[in-house]
Amino acid sequence: MAHSNRTREYPPLYKRLYSVWYRHMRTYTRHIVSNGFPPFLEPMIFLAGIGLGLGRYVDENVQGLPYIEFLGTGLLVTTAMFTAAYECSFGTFIRLEFDKVYDGMLAAPITTNNLIVGEMLWAGTKGLFFSFAVLCVLSVFGVVPLPASLLAPVMGFVTAFMFSTMSLFIASFVRTINHFNFYFTGFISPMFFFSGVVFPVTNLPDYIQPFSQLVPLTHSVNLVRAICTNSFHLGLLWDILYIVVFSVVFGLLAVKRLRTRLVS
Repeated sequence: MAHSNRTREYPPLYKRLYSVWYRHMRTYTRHIVSNGFPPFLEPMIFLAGIGLGLGRYVDENVQGLPYIEFLGTGLLVTTAMFTAAYECSFGTFIRLEFDKVYDGMLAAPITTNNLIVGEMLWAGTKGLFFSFAVLCVLSVFGVVPLPASLLAPVMGFVTAFMFSTMSLFIASFVRTINHFNFYFTGFISPMFFFSGVVFPVTNLPDYIQPFSQLVPLTHSVNLVRAICTNSFHLGLLWDILYIVVFSVVFGLLAVKRLRTRLVS
């Protein structure tokens, strides 16, 4: 019996990554109204509940900005963080363990690395879309200045990509879906309050400020606020370096861990 030693042929890399991205896009837009409407509604609810309610008691500017603008610029990236965290934790686990989506995808001419990087790019795209949705709402109410804020969705993509790498890394360890509660309750939710979104990091106690500088959302908030207010300074280079290093390190760890789990 003759055995074929022919090496499997793969399409170009961009086509393999696009195929993963396109599969998720088709699935997501299948229910475009129910999936696409909440991103426009949630910031209105949050601004009404926190910004307008609490903001009336904040007479002084916060870091040179009216409080509602200070809060709104931070929300542009927090929505990207939550989107990527859910997509690459619960979403990835469901595709991996319950729906067995990855089994079918890997039957196509793509590698496990392509699949994982495609997941990251899709999460980044959702972050861009959600940040754009928040920007639209904030712009209608005059909360964020235009046209400088038009670049904020790009920061949404970067933020979502960064959090997708960490969430995929966490997902590679999780054996039951309920374990993600520790990730969200113990890390993601506290980070929302200690990263300069609701109030400045400098107002925190001295022993908490190092934690704020350690977590990734702080650096995204610094950058998006600088973009929206057109207030650039050399200190932002540290924020850029942090995001690049964080994404590369956790991206490589996520690929290594998930590749082993997918193959096994």
